[in-house]
Amino acid sequence: MIPQHVTIIMDGNGRWAKQKGKNRLFGHNNALESVRECCDFALHKGIKYLSLFAFSEENWNRPVEEVEGLMQLLKKAIDTQADDLIKNGIRMRVIGDLSKLPASLQNLVHGMEERSAHNTDLTLILMLSYSGKWDITQAVNKILAESKESPSLLEKPLSQAEFEKYLATAGIPDPDLMIRTSGEERISNYMLWQCAYTEFYFTDVLWPDFRKNDFQKALDSYEKRDRRYGKIK
Repeated sequence: MIPQHVTIIMDGNGRWAKQKGKNRLFGHNNALESVRECCDFALHKGIKYLSLFAFSEENWNRPVEEVEGLMQLLKKAIDTQADDLIKNGIRMRVIGDLSKLPASLQNLVHGMEERSAHNTDLTLILMLSYSGKWDITQAVNKILAESKESPSLLEKPLSQAEFEKYLATAGIPDPDLMIRTSGEERISNYMLWQCAYTEFYFTDVLWPDFRKNDFQKALDSYEKRDRRYGKIK
């Protein structure tokens, strides 16, 4: 049983770099190979959606030098990998409060989304400046703004399905499997609505060391899960 949507909290870059006597940006740079391997593996396995928690809303509170370095790294990664992604049938989506990103990165992101929009083999979703609480809050604000134009919107309670249309992930299936690296066992304000019935897999492997065999271990664990969604089988 292959999950349709796998999401990964890519954790441990800083600790990986510290173990090698390097700064945190060294860890972030070396994490790119893990991203490439996971994309290749997801394509090979027939996974249709792979979402990566690349930069959280809370990460803006990190030292300015690290944040600026991450923004430059993201620009470089998208720019250098764009042609290969498109050639391999990968569509890119970027989700989060993108207004906070540098204008040059915003332009690069939107251009890549447009260029890859026709691809259907794998949708790669980068979560940038994202948090679960932000997502739910922005959905509520969208509803309130729309209700000013269409007061009938709030004349009756919204269903869960109707509410989900306002989430930043609208149109994307909820994750079947969430993987978090580095040994931490929490979801850190990530996809709070979408992960209501997601299966969690935690590994001690630090993200820059995460490879296809580690991804396969997560899938093997998922294969053994009995997903009942509150029902009795």
